[in-house]
Amino acid sequence: MVRAEGLIYEYTKYDEEGQAVDTTRAVDQVDLDVKKGDFVAVLGHNGSGKSTLLHILSGMDRASMGEVYFKDTNFSKYSEKQLAQFRKKNCGFVFQQVCLIGSMSLMDNVLVSGLLVEKNKKQVAERGRKLFAEVGLTEKEWGKYPSQISGGQMGRAGIVRALINNPEVVFADEPTGALDSASGKAVLDLLTEFNRKGQTTIMVTHDLKSALRGNRILYLRDGRINGECSLGAYQGEKEPGFEERKAKLLHFLEEMGW
Repeated sequence: MVRAEGLIYEYTKYDEEGQAVDTTRAVDQVDLDVKKGDFVAVLGHNGSGKSTLLHILSGMDRASMGEVYFKDTNFSKYSEKQLAQFRKKNCGFVFQQVCLIGSMSLMDNVLVSGLLVEKNKKQVAERGRKLFAEVGLTEKEWGKYPSQISGGQMGRAGIVRALINNPEVVFADEPTGALDSASGKAVLDLLTEFNRKGQTTIMVTHDLKSALRGNRILYLRDGRINGECSLGAYQGEKEPGFEERKAKLLHFLEEMGW
């Protein structure tokens, strides 16, 4: 689904006179192959390059060197317009801050995203209603403005917005970081549920409970993939094997120096 080869991302700091004083390599020679239906969780300390890698894989940023392929199509050389079209059609985004438009209802926020790809408003609205039902938001709730709902409801609305265009891949950057534990679990449950239905997901997180949802765990250090752990599909905390899953992940993270 998504393949990266030799990714390098560098940024340069300049002094007041415009002279380069320092260059930092945020992503350093990353090779990665994400298959359809994967739920990849990316962990690492602050500054390890997690979000930068996510942005490059989704076409939000360009690598300094290396190639990114989507279904064997190299989009690294796309123009900005082509990248925008690529993101709209193929990528869904869930961020720590949902950033809904405050002057619009939840449904209108979703329609704005959906109509960027599908011009038939009736079809977009119908898909929006189905998705809102799937995430447990009623018509009364999705008719409200962001200031009128809870953080958990906002998180669920963010997932609807991410999925409205039937994206091939959902990119989630700390999706539970701004939520309380109950709301965070609800968002993770939804991401897990859609992944079980075949949705490919790549998630950056600092949270152990979030990472446990992944079937693949990548650990980044200094911009490099320092290790990978395979956990298999998530079955739930009450299912047999959960404690072994947790112990395996903890052992892996200890080896990585987490």
